[in-house]
Amino acid sequence: MCGIVAAVSGFNVVPVLIEGLRKLEYRGYDSAGLALLNPTLTRLRSVGRVAELAAQAEGQVAHHGIAHTRWATHGVPSERNAHPHVSAGLAVVHNGIIENYAELKQALMADGYVFTSDTDTEVIAHLIQQTLKSTPELFAAVRIATARLVGAYAIAVLREWDDCIVVARHGAPLLLGLGEGENGGNYAASDASALLQVTRRMIYLEDGDVAELRRDGIRIVGADGTAANVPADRPVHQSTLSANDVELGDYRHYMQKEIFEQPQALAATLEMIGGAQALTPNLFGVAGPQMLHDVPSVLILACGTSYHAGLVARYWIEQLAGIACKVEIASEYRYRVSVPNPQQLVVAISQSGETADTLASVKHAKALGMGRTLAICNVAESAIVRECALRFLTRAGPEIGVASTKAFTTQLAALFLLAVTLAKQSGRLTPEQEAGHLAALRHLPVAVQKVLALEPRIQAWAARFADKQHALFLGRGPHYPIALEGALKLKEISYIHAEGYPAGELKHGPLALVDKDMPVVSVAPNDALLEKLKSNLKEVAARGGELYVFADADSAVDEEAGVHVLRLPEHYGLLSPVLHVVPLQLLSYHAALVKGTDPSTSSGRTISYLKKFAPVGR
Repeated sequence: MCGIVAAVSGFNVVPVLIEGLRKLEYRGYDSAGLALLNPTLTRLRSVGRVAELAAQAEGQVAHHGIAHTRWATHGVPSERNAHPHVSAGLAVVHNGIIENYAELKQALMADGYVFTSDTDTEVIAHLIQQTLKSTPELFAAVRIATARLVGAYAIAVLREWDDCIVVARHGAPLLLGLGEGENGGNYAASDASALLQVTRRMIYLEDGDVAELRRDGIRIVGADGTAANVPADRPVHQSTLSANDVELGDYRHYMQKEIFEQPQALAATLEMIGGAQALTPNLFGVAGPQMLHDVPSVLILACGTSYHAGLVARYWIEQLAGIACKVEIASEYRYRVSVPNPQQLVVAISQSGETADTLASVKHAKALGMGRTLAICNVAESAIVRECALRFLTRAGPEIGVASTKAFTTQLAALFLLAVTLAKQSGRLTPEQEAGHLAALRHLPVAVQKVLALEPRIQAWAARFADKQHALFLGRGPHYPIALEGALKLKEISYIHAEGYPAGELKHGPLALVDKDMPVVSVAPNDALLEKLKSNLKEVAARGGELYVFADADSAVDEEAGVHVLRLPEHYGLLSPVLHVVPLQLLSYHAALVKGTDPSTSSGRTISYLKKFAPVGR
């Protein structure tokens, strides 16, 4: 969740670094810092908001600088553990985790290096400094030092008296921004949104790349050209985003903004079928007809919210296409022994396209001989898109809020398109059914807009969560993953402990925890499982549980003492999960506001804690 910004320019880069960090606040962080050359090294660090760092940096002028927001992985949130970390006039910022840091640290300490933090990052600073003794050029020293690192990293390095910044990446996203205008300059960041203030010309670095940034140019060497120092040719992309795309506008928080952007995000994602009379596998790339023909089974790889989207897709693919579908958590799949099927379709789902475990899992699947790969992603130039043979871009636009909302619903739309396409390819779809599915997809943005109108009533429900410590979410069939997603959003944003369960599993454990202090949220569409779900809800009522039921307009669920019912405007058949997740997003957002946590960042509670207990005078 950490963020990096680096800049070399003919003008003062301090405002660029600070504004870049502000754009990265959504990623969640507990401390921030920057290192400047003017011409000696100046380091500023703070625990808490970027605004506190900005106050420290007031009046600073520099043409070279690196900056960072940190989410603690090694060492508690504190100023001593905040980035940048230094070693004799050299400074480093780092995203990722170095798995062999303990071994390297022991060797460096034996060589006389003194550590002043508890982080794995400080190892990188001392390792590069040690390498500079035999290899005095910074670019070459970074290449040699990073070759010894095991794990994931994106780093930016500067050194006193050098007129460059060196960056490198492996397993963590990092991109370059090419300066424009009279003063030019060049930049690096972990997210394009941090650089839109100065440029829209981007280069996406690949794993193993090391790049040198100077005011008047850049050079990149890839992993395959390291020995011969052969420059790598990386394409320049013109970002379609603008600075306005990442502005908050009239909304209170980015999460609220992005929840309400879902109708237009869905419309943009489905634009290609706007006037279509039929679906074609070419929607997924020129190789679509060949790769989606005669698919025996589907393997979906994803993490977090994207994993929940995959769980919904399993129901659709098996019901519509009659094709077996398995959904794997990417961070588990890549490390276990599995049985490969070379004919299987492998689907990777990721908002950013840089999710390290998902990318590694795709590579693992390909290494096992599974070459039929499809990326469902929101970023066209991302590593996962480049790794896969087929792609479908979910045109959700930038997602700044830490809790994924519009990415999830656009992923569902893309996966439904895939399920219908596979059904057609396998001969299980009549023209009438195809036309019906297309009509339902086209109407989806309007249907979601109607659900958003329920916000005032959901806000009233959220007020009842103010003093709650636990919540249970229930669903059945394709709405069970929606219950999982609702629980994830609530705990991620409001810090209320929440769990999602298939309603039929209540009697196998969770029911023992239900009482008047544990609200139970249920998704109750008018489908074939409604009557069974109603029986499960009776079990909750019998235990004195307080029920909050999101039902369809025609669901026969009655409001009574201890049972609160909110009806969605219309029943939406197979696409009902897309509609039912929206009120759960709104519930978690407003519950966070009631609880006093910051829904703009998952570190809101941490920052409040740090402010409360920070030493006097800090």
